[in-house]
Amino acid sequence: MKKVPEGKIGAKESRTSGIRRYTGLIGGALVKLSEKLRLPADTYYRIHNATLPTPDGTAEIDDVFVSRYGIFVVETNNMKGWIFGEKNQSQWTQQIFKESFKFQNPIQKNKKNINVLRNSLQISPDKIHSVIAFVGESTFKTPMPANVTSGGGYIGYIKSFTTPVLDENQVNGLAAQILSGHLARTQATHCQLVRQFKEHAEATTEP
Repeated sequence: MKKVPEGKIGAKESRTSGIRRYTGLIGGALVKLSEKLRLPADTYYRIHNATLPTPDGTAEIDDVFVSRYGIFVVETNNMKGWIFGEKNQSQWTQQIFKESFKFQNPIQKNKKNINVLRNSLQISPDKIHSVIAFVGESTFKTPMPANVTSGGGYIGYIKSFTTPVLDENQVNGLAAQILSGHLARTQATHCQLVRQFKEHAEATTEP
């Protein structure tokens, strides 16, 4: 597959009542390491930290894998403790010993990212897939959908799609489109992302 220059845009992190939940640098590094070991680069083209414009700001996507088997949008969560949540709940719960914390349902969060990407690429919904990757020392305490994975399970989920839906020219073209949609890494972009995250955290995160 023809190589398209890789773009990298920043990283994100959050703090909840003194317990830090890294979803950017650390989570992204773990995903990057595991995918290099098990997802062949000539089949799955990886775009890390794609920041795309939206009508009300920006969308930051942890990882996008473009392949003949479709486009896989990965939302990474590096967390510890017990994880409780259901597909249609707006918030999930992280429990660490006797303390519990609310966080946004990653399925719903990733759905917004997918909508941004799908509208940008003008691609049919059946060719783009949501993948939620929990890395770190966390354990699911409620049943999770197949696309919500722990550890390196997201790789097996991606590899479970074995029917080609795109040809090589489409793969290269779509990857180039995603890269061309990147926002430039500027101080203004960084401040905008931080402001958006703080506003969201204040509205949705509570001990």
